[in-house]
Amino acid sequence: MKIAVLCKDGFEELEALGIVDMARRVNVKCDIVGFSTSVVRGSHGINIEADLDFAAVTMDYDAIVIPGGMPGARRLQEDDTVVDLVKKYYENEKLVGAICAGPIVLAKAGILAGKTVTCYPGFEKELDGANYQESLVMVDGNIVTAKGPAATFAFAFAILNKLGVDTSDLEDGVQYTYLKSNI
Repeated sequence: MKIAVLCKDGFEELEALGIVDMARRVNVKCDIVGFSTSVVRGSHGINIEADLDFAAVTMDYDAIVIPGGMPGARRLQEDDTVVDLVKKYYENEKLVGAICAGPIVLAKAGILAGKTVTCYPGFEKELDGANYQESLVMVDGNIVTAKGPAATFAFAFAILNKLGVDTSDLEDGVQYTYLKSNI
């Protein structure tokens, strides 16, 4: 099982690294994908070394994930090769995840029509044809969307569960079960 997390400069660090961390804890390969450089800079000035370059991403991943953050999500949205890959993943019934502002990339790929989704407040205006819901995480078919940084754990677990991973031990181990029961 493999997940690719696409990161352009200006990505939201917590959202990108949350899925990477949780996936790797359950031995799911999760690559941080950069673009033209080996280091990508997050929206809060944290530099992350990419595992591979976007040119190396093929259809052999089980899921593709778009983190939010600005201007990172906008940069992904403006890259036609990214948009084409997202569309291809969706059409091949592979999992497509997007958090925070990330769903704007899915909208540009034209895959949100009739889908129930969520996103960071204000970006719902850019999700033409989608059924926007005020929710922490939404799963509709092979699309997983999430609200923002606070949804990072829920987003990661939704993606892993959708891929068939039982995350119950992981949720206990990182104290997520405790967090959910005390909110």
